Amino acid sequence: MFPQRLDAPEAYAIAQALMHGYNQHYRMFSAEAARAKQRFETMDWPGQQQAQRERIEFYDRQVRACIQRLEEEYAASLQSMAVWQQVKLHYIGLMVDHLQPELAETFFNSVTTKILHRTHFQNDFIFVRAAVSTEYLENTAPGAVPIYRAYYPGNLAQLEGTLQTLFEQLQLQCRFEDLQRDVHLLAERIRERLAGLTLRANFQLQVLSSLFYRNKGAYLVGKIITGYTELPLAIPILHGEQEQLILHAALFGEDDLHALFSFARAYFMVDMEVPSAYVSFLRSLMPRKPKAEIYNALGLAKQGKTLFYRDFLHHLRHSSDQLRIAPGIKGLVMLVFDLPSFPYVFKLIKDRIASSKDVSRPQVKAKYQLVKKHDRGGRMADTMEYSLVAFPRDRFSDELLAELHAQAPEQIEISDRDGDGQMEVIISHLYIERRLVPLNLFLMECLAEADTKPERRAAMERAILEYGNAIKDLVATNIFPGDMLWKNFGVTRGGKVVFYDYDEIEYLTDCNFREVPQPRTEEEEMSGDIWYSVGPRDVFPETFGPFLLGHPAVRDIFMRHHADLLEAEFWRGHQSRIRDGHFLDVFPYERSRFLHAGDAGLDTQRFDVPANSLA
Repeated sequence: MFPQRLDAPEAYAIAQALMHGYNQHYRMFSAEAARAKQRFETMDWPGQQQAQRERIEFYDRQVRACIQRLEEEYAASLQSMAVWQQVKLHYIGLMVDHLQPELAETFFNSVTTKILHRTHFQNDFIFVRAAVSTEYLENTAPGAVPIYRAYYPGNLAQLEGTLQTLFEQLQLQCRFEDLQRDVHLLAERIRERLAGLTLRANFQLQVLSSLFYRNKGAYLVGKIITGYTELPLAIPILHGEQEQLILHAALFGEDDLHALFSFARAYFMVDMEVPSAYVSFLRSLMPRKPKAEIYNALGLAKQGKTLFYRDFLHHLRHSSDQLRIAPGIKGLVMLVFDLPSFPYVFKLIKDRIASSKDVSRPQVKAKYQLVKKHDRGGRMADTMEYSLVAFPRDRFSDELLAELHAQAPEQIEISDRDGDGQMEVIISHLYIERRLVPLNLFLMECLAEADTKPERRAAMERAILEYGNAIKDLVATNIFPGDMLWKNFGVTRGGKVVFYDYDEIEYLTDCNFREVPQPRTEEEEMSGDIWYSVGPRDVFPETFGPFLLGHPAVRDIFMRHHADLLEAEFWRGHQSRIRDGHFLDVFPYERSRFLHAGDAGLDTQRFDVPANSLA
């Protein structure tokens, strides 16, 4: 229900204050992204990592500041509902010709839902659906940077000259080691990919105007077009061993782009005036990737959450299956449920955490926040955190509802919140993640058919190899997963193994890796109990084996590839490397994508990063 008149003068003032709060936030966000270029050019890796962490706090901090201003100047929480309806309409007017209307809407929702008490809350007061279209939105002001640039080689023989021009126009304030050499190698890769295709009159390269910065890399992102063929393209630019720039790899196709923009990696920093236009371009490269995940990858997590929730509500309206306890072994800390037809899981911290887990709710939330801010290295699933999430009561299975009442009674409320006779289950706090196949279930399925189906045996070996690689990639970023059981890892659609249980996660450098002491007496040797002292952060890698390697086939594969994970010296060696200031890169692409044959050395010794960059 909308007001008949806009007659409340305070409504326009509140709308202006809200828009000012949003604009101030995006100025800070954009300034940090613009500084990423300078940090890349000067190889300021600690500054880059610090900025990536701190930027995550910008949004909530600005929401709090805006709320404080609205309360102090306008007593916002005491305004009538009629005034708030007018505030929304004035705000829509302020979004006309705005370059980030979708982000401004989300900011409006974030502020108003915290000011208005939810028992009086109605959808009339927020943006449930977008009020302003972002389609074809672009800054058309004189001198504005275009969203993307198009280059026209004409034919493959002229490709190198076009690429040379493209990279020179990036205006990076540092020297390339040998741009002509790298451009030649890149042109050869492109020719290989276009082999067999007839070049049409529209043969061109389209590249987004801003580079994508993450950790120590800068990525050029675009696509090659000829006829009706569009080939996604990304080129990583790194500082080589001589501290000069090199084109490090050539990534082609949707799968390579999915790996680069994976939900298990840190967010990019991108200087962009019109985020929706960047998202639209990226969606043309990765049509299977939800817009929500693309916004997340660009560091706009609140907008990602908004779009995700809209997608979820839309899915609920067009599906009929029930929410259920998620398949797999039940956790001791988290209660996990899912909707079979929807590719995400919902996780909440139990009210009654098992006594065997020495962890509290605030500690678990702190672990999840650590993961949000840390370099996830492609091996830790990103999470979206929500409060007061309402689900239709009739979509819950009886088993799940009973489990919620038993394990988290303080976090659920069942009520007719809107007074329309539709009962809802309201959960006070949730984490939402991409659904993965639990690694223990995946291995069980492979083992059941490994003797009769060679492809299942091969899949099992790949998964075990990936499991060990996942742990080693976490180690490279100074993370010890804590609970390394198979059930805490999942297999992605592309076969990558990702960690997703964070309640025991620690910085690697905070752990004390020890060998099990030799027994001093026969009584100690025969004892069924631990007879030696164990500190709170002591870890004994040789004891992992009995928990992980019960099946002979699994043990055989594991020991061939990752026996070093059972040795304390492996872990201590990486601790020393980190403490000495040397961090390994974890590339979001395979060695086969490297442009230089000599890059095998880069992959093993990598580049050094000061120790505090991942602290």
